[in-house]
Amino acid sequence: MSHEVVLIPGDGIGPEITTAMRRVLAAAGVDIAWREVQAGAGVIEQYGMPLPTHVLDAIREVGVAIKGPVTTPVGTGFRSINVALRQEFDLYACVRPCVSMPGDGSRYNDVDLVIIRENTEDLYAGIEFGVGDFGHRELRELVAENCATAIPEDAAISLKPISNMGSERIVRYAFEYARSHGRKKVTAVHKANIMKATDGLFLAAARGVASRYPDIAFEDKIVDATCMGLVMHPEDFDVLVLPNLYGDIVSDLAAGLVGGLGMAPGANIGADCAIFEPTHGSAPDIAGRDVANPTAEILSACMLLDYLGEDEAAARIRAAVRATLAAGQTVTGDVKRALTGSTEGAVGTQAFADAVIAAL
Repeated sequence: MSHEVVLIPGDGIGPEITTAMRRVLAAAGVDIAWREVQAGAGVIEQYGMPLPTHVLDAIREVGVAIKGPVTTPVGTGFRSINVALRQEFDLYACVRPCVSMPGDGSRYNDVDLVIIRENTEDLYAGIEFGVGDFGHRELRELVAENCATAIPEDAAISLKPISNMGSERIVRYAFEYARSHGRKKVTAVHKANIMKATDGLFLAAARGVASRYPDIAFEDKIVDATCMGLVMHPEDFDVLVLPNLYGDIVSDLAAGLVGGLGMAPGANIGADCAIFEPTHGSAPDIAGRDVANPTAEILSACMLLDYLGEDEAAARIRAAVRATLAAGQTVTGDVKRALTGSTEGAVGTQAFADAVIAAL
């Protein structure tokens, strides 16, 4: 069966790792008609924006996409393209499996957990007031009148909306994911001891949804205790569901348990659309050098294949990746260093893809 998929190569190492990914999928015999479109800093001069309208139109028409990493300026410049895509298509569920892989260099060898992050609300909603912005003074006055709290005149302000609808649907997604994937427990992560309105609402919604899934164990944990628990005893966790900001932070922490972001795939799922992407950044410092590890991009493509119903091909590619990493002979520098303490004998991005293809 043929599938049409939008491809956004991204920038930095994006074009290299998406090329490797496409070669692996083709070798696995999956028939995909790629509709390639460009987004990111490199298209601003041509289109006047990093996320052109035709990119959104393509995703809207096709309904499924995979992308490479796209650079997001820190502190200034345009907002995250990733966040913009999630909000545009209401991709409310970010799914990030964290599974130990051979040669990942971590101090654990049996981590197997899934982070499910709410993707559209919380501080990532982007409701911000810089000093001097329209509404900044009025908001400070409103807070002073109703909360008996004075916000300094020189303070920038971000709002944190968390809705009952958004909370219920992400927790419901987590329980449905656990049930369909044979998982045994869902942990809701929050800071409701301090943020009693927003995180308190999330926790109440989570408890309400959990009561409708008696076959799945449920617990809730404060986010800081969760971070400590993940480092000390990751085996205590199975599926974790979190509001947006905590989900972003904890998913990177969990990736660190399995060798880092180079091993961590990701999916952004909505009711009518899905976009798949590695969880790492664009690494412009090594762009164009054929040294980037494409594992996370390839594993993200496996999640894409699962979504398309190509489960058998996804399983074969995952097994080939594991076999290549376990052999340790034809691996990129980050993996070679984890295995031997040195990058000597490491291969490039495309040579790693060649080894995965040979193992299919």
